Amino acid sequence: MRRVVLALLLGLTRAAAADTLHAEAAGLRFTVPREWSRVPAASEMRAAQYRIPRASADAEDGELVLFYFGEGKGGSSEDNLTRWYGQFTEPDGRSPRDVATVTSRTVHGLRVTALDLPGTYVGGPSGSAPRAAFRLLAAVVEGKSGPWFFKAVGPSATMDAAKPGFTALIDSLQPHP
Repeated sequence: MRRVVLALLLGLTRAAAADTLHAEAAGLRFTVPREWSRVPAASEMRAAQYRIPRASADAEDGELVLFYFGEGKGGSSEDNLTRWYGQFTEPDGRSPRDVATVTSRTVHGLRVTALDLPGTYVGGPSGSAPRAAFRLLAAVVEGKSGPWFFKAVGPSATMDAAKPGFTALIDSLQPHP
C-alpha cells in the first residue's frame, strides 16, 4: 500500500513539474505554467512579462507582469491595493474594494498580500477603452530585497482558467541571491 501511495505521489509531482517551467527574475525564483509564454518586457519597469493564453470564449489573451523597482521601492501593500482598485469599476456601482478578495500569507519567508478583483478594467494603456468582464489577480511580495509586484489581468474566463497557475506561481516563490 505504501508503494502505491508513494508511486502516486511521485507521479503527481512529476506531472506537476512537467506542467511548469522554472523562472528567475529580479531576485526571485518561481514556476509558471508551461502554457504561459515569456515575452519581451514592454517597458523597463517590467522585470518579466508573460502571455496567458485566452480561454476559448475570450477575444484576447491575459498578461502577467512582474514589477520590481528596487529594494524598498514601489509603495506598500496598501498603496498598491489602492492603485489596483482604481484600475477597475464595478457594473453595479459598488466600490472595487467591496468586491475584491484580499488574502495575506507567508511563502518561504516572503510576506504575500494577494488580490482577486473582477470588474471592468479601466487601467489599461492611456486612451484604451474600458474592458468589461475582466479580472485581476495580483500580489505584493515583501522580503529582504523586495517588494515585488505580480499583476495578471485579462478576460474573466481566461483569468478563471489561469487562477490555479497564478496561485501555484505564488506558492513557488523563493528569494534568489
